[in-house]
Order: sequence, then structure tokens, then C-alpha cells
Amino acid sequence: MSRRITPLADPVPGPASHRLAWLAADAAGVPVGSAFLRLFTREGQDHLAELEIAVHPAERRKGVGSELLERAVAEAREQGRRRVVAATAADTPGDAFLAARGFAKVLGLTFARLDLSQAAQAAQADADAVAARARPGYRLRAWEGVVPDELAETFTASRRAMDDMQVEDADFGVVVWDVERVRAAARAVAERGDLLHTVVAVDESDGSIAGFTELVVPGDGEGDGRHYGTGVLPEHRGRGLARWMKTESVRWARERHPRLSGLLTDTADGNAAMRAVNDSLGYRPTHRELRYQLDL
Repeated sequence: MSRRITPLADPVPGPASHRLAWLAADAAGVPVGSAFLRLFTREGQDHLAELEIAVHPAERRKGVGSELLERAVAEAREQGRRRVVAATAADTPGDAFLAARGFAKVLGLTFARLDLSQAAQAAQADADAVAARARPGYRLRAWEGVVPDELAETFTASRRAMDDMQVEDADFGVVVWDVERVRAAARAVAERGDLLHTVVAVDESDGSIAGFTELVVPGDGEGDGRHYGTGVLPEHRGRGLARWMKTESVRWARERHPRLSGLLTDTADGNAAMRAVNDSLGYRPTHRELRYQLDL
């Protein structure tokens, strides 16, 4: 059966990346698969390309995925990328597909969800837990959207808390944060209609931010919110700040958005400390995802 592969591209490149795409269709013009290749353009990540391939279940094992992969990898080489990364759910056809085509498995992520269905009773319990976990020498502060001007510099500096994140052999490049990038990330959440809520732990000795946790809530306040990241600077670890901040984030979500169904989070399999925090707050695993890499 003849097959047509149509190349596509984002009409307007983004500030940190741009995408190329290929649409596979059968002889009748019916789509049977697609591939998206995100080319990162910021310094520190411009050696990476991120691949996503999808093939209709009825069209698998007919060479569609392999042809799309060949096109995407060839373009990544043409664009000077040294590594292609891809993610897939564990124990799925995508998992087997990547493993059989030279990709190396480099990271496992466990996804978990906190059920907020008992919001009324749990809200007070959360408030009590925040108070009980108060840490001498620190105070919590929170905001919605873009970081307040007076905290912009110290909040940006606190992003290095993620620099030693346990990601096994996965290559995420080097992400360099400055104040404008921090603000731009918050604006991007707002522009798509969602709400970014940030909780930080402030070191009372000098007013600097010792750690942070971010939560994104759908604009309509329904469905599931998603944690974007939680980090504590190395010199402030071991004091329970991550659990304290995340507890406050959960309390805020219950209080401000009573129609939320749940909160989602994901944690690298090697990050035992954060998995323990999530377990203690009632998050329950839902599935695992694997990250693969192909060196070009």
C-alpha cells in the first residue's frame, strides 16, 4: 500500500524551540501516524531534539513508525543536533518500539495523583499540617502568576535547587535562568488560560528564598492541577521544607479551587526523598513513564 509523508512546521518559532512535524497518510489520504520533532534553540539545550511519534493502533507493524522515525532523525542530524530524546509510558508498544531502534533507556518517572474529593474535611487538616510543620528560622510566602518584583532576584537564584535533580543518565541540557526567563515562564502559563501558584520558604536571617514549589491549576478551576517543580537549595535541605511548602500548596488548592478533582505530580525513580514527601501527603502512583535517548 502506498503511503504519503507530508512535512509540516510551526509557522512561528517559539522563544526557546521550534517544531517540525510529519503526517503519514494512506493511499486514500487517511492519516495513520504522525511525528513531532522539537528543536531546542537556547544555549545549553541546542544540542537536543525531542521526538514524539504516534501511530494508529490498526496501522502498527506496517512500517509507519519506522518511516516517521527515519525522517525525524535525519532532520535532527541535518539541524546539527547531537541527541534525540523521547518519552513513552512503560510497558507499551512505544516502549518496545524505541528500545528496538537503538534508543537507550535513561530515566524512569513515577506519576502520582492526590484525590481532592474530600476537600471540605481535608482543608482543615491541611491547614493544621502547615502550622505543625512550621520550621524555625523560615517563613512561607506565596503568590499567583509572575513573581513579585522584590523577590525576583532571589527567586531566580533559587532555581539552582533543581541543578542536581536526580535524573540518572537523562540529558536535559543546561537550563540557565534569569529574571526575564522566570517572568516569561509565568506569563506563558497565564496566556494559555491557566493559573500558576508558587509557594516559597524564606530564610528569615537574610530574606532569601531557600526553596520553592509550583502548582498550575486549570483556568476554570476544574479537573486536575499539576505540580511543576519542587526544589530546596542544598544548604537548606534536611529541614522538612519541601513537605512544608507542598502541604501549603495543597491547602491553597483545596481552599481556592474546591471544584478541583486532584493534583498530579511526577518524580524520578531515583528521587527517594521527594517520593517520600508525596507518599506522606497521600499521593498515589498512577503510571510510569520512561525517557529514552539516541546519540547521533
